[in-house]
Amino acid sequence: MSTPLDLQGRHIVLGLSGGIACYKAAELTRELVKAGATVQVVMTEAATQFITPVTMQALSNRPVALSQWDAREPNNMAHINLSREADAILIAPASADFIARLVQGRADELLSLLCLARPIDRCPLLVAPAMNREMWAHPATQRNVAQLRADGATVLGPGAGDQACGEIGDGRMLEAEELRDELIAFFRPKLLAGRTLLVTAGPTFEAIDPVRGITNHSSGKMGFAIARAAAEAGADVTLVAGPVHLPTPRHVRRIDVQSAQQMFDAVLPLAARHQLFVATAAVADWRPMNAADQKIKKDGSGRVPVLQMTENPDILASVARLPEDRRPWCVGFAAESENLVRHARDKLRRKGVPLVVGNIGPATFGQDHNTLVLVDEAGETTLPEGPKLHLARELVREIARRSSPKTT
Repeated sequence: MSTPLDLQGRHIVLGLSGGIACYKAAELTRELVKAGATVQVVMTEAATQFITPVTMQALSNRPVALSQWDAREPNNMAHINLSREADAILIAPASADFIARLVQGRADELLSLLCLARPIDRCPLLVAPAMNREMWAHPATQRNVAQLRADGATVLGPGAGDQACGEIGDGRMLEAEELRDELIAFFRPKLLAGRTLLVTAGPTFEAIDPVRGITNHSSGKMGFAIARAAAEAGADVTLVAGPVHLPTPRHVRRIDVQSAQQMFDAVLPLAARHQLFVATAAVADWRPMNAADQKIKKDGSGRVPVLQMTENPDILASVARLPEDRRPWCVGFAAESENLVRHARDKLRRKGVPLVVGNIGPATFGQDHNTLVLVDEAGETTLPEGPKLHLARELVREIARRSSPKTT
């Protein structure tokens, strides 16, 4: 999930070194352009053996740079001009050989040369390794990657899985969408750097019998967006998710649960170890007192089974009642069908939390857009309709501002 034009105004130099993962660079270029970036592709000679400059030019809408002797540059200094114009240089794929070149400060072809010539203080270098698992695990590569990080580069990945050689393991270049999202996150302000955040998301499922249960229409999209936005902002994020089918945001720890009791049991021990808690999940208020061991079947009599219900534990209120030295700064969510502000304000006072975020549940469940109303003791603030990720970033900004220790 991303929002349109997340990279608007960014100019990216995308460097390709030799490797079969060059085929992913085509889709990566497309994704970066769709996100609003301008992309200047630079290819090593080895990279041209795997994908053509014509392909990369068509996708980037710019001539591909191949040689430090490119006479198209008025001053014949492509290695200077390209790095001065860039907001970042992303090497994807970065082969084992090219990583070694970067560490050694080699400058015998255009891509390594422009990396060496870049202004380190304002043109960051990001590297996406791509190689065979044995090459990745080799001590020489690991030393080089450690030195690359020490020199200030950001290493993205690698991933693990099937490799072109037929082996399975670490060393795969991250997928195009993953690299796009990593680049987006790289540029996001780190408003929650060094802080820990726990978030719940999705519905709960309260079993009636082995095949039926009580649940709701929550898709979990808002909670997952908050988890991603918090991770982008530099937080250490743990996500407790009800039964949803959504990919886990990168760099987020995920714990899957089914019922409200399971969510409660997962959250309470974790809450005391986190500084911030965002209760986005749509938790069932009640559950059947005793779930049937076997499927409850109709017997033709027309009689309807009577379910005895019991109240589920209140997760948000329980966290808000933790001792002060163990209590995170809490945010509640109120998914209502009417009288949104009144019900959200009632929840704010009943739960004893500093902020409640309200939305109209039937209008947002399962949707990619939302409208949020932030309710605190001082009043209400509306975040206008927009993509859930955009709203999540705005909410994270508010949480960072409101929960920061006050200075005198």
